[in-house]
Amino acid sequence: MSTDQATVDHHETDYELGRSVRTGALLMALAGVAFVGYGVVFLARTFFGTGFELGVATLNGITPAELNAIDPAIMHYINHLHVATAAFIIATGIAVAALAWYGVRAGLLWAWATAVVAAVTGLALALPMHYMDLFAHEWLTHLGPIYLATIVFVAGAALAFRGLRADPQLSDPGDDAGV
Repeated sequence: MSTDQATVDHHETDYELGRSVRTGALLMALAGVAFVGYGVVFLARTFFGTGFELGVATLNGITPAELNAIDPAIMHYINHLHVATAAFIIATGIAVAALAWYGVRAGLLWAWATAVVAAVTGLALALPMHYMDLFAHEWLTHLGPIYLATIVFVAGAALAFRGLRADPQLSDPGDDAGV
């Protein structure tokens, strides 16, 4: 009588991803975490800060306290927009970090593309308004952190893409000679 049971074939071929994919995914994930951090700071400044957001102390010389004295509804509305903006920055950062860490690191091109589209969409829509001189802001503290995270993200995305597009090395865990 046979006691053989159906088993999974241990000779399935796995892809061994290169260093550029792993390093690129790590950089993309770190940038996603930085986006989350920027969103958390944005959120915290809404409730505990003395200015409007990083690098914006006043709006044409008017402080949040002065604006609140003129019309509290305006400050409530601005705070509402800041909370919503922070929420979407944080949500995008979480999505980018998770896609990079679990998808890109696993060699999934769709995860890379989704992370890139999410980050690029947010940045492409948000950043141009900063160059229209509609209000005064301190460039370094207002945009510096997000630009730094973006540089890290772009470097990681480029590195990961190069590795994803390269021919993967095939390895067979059950065969020392490889396939």
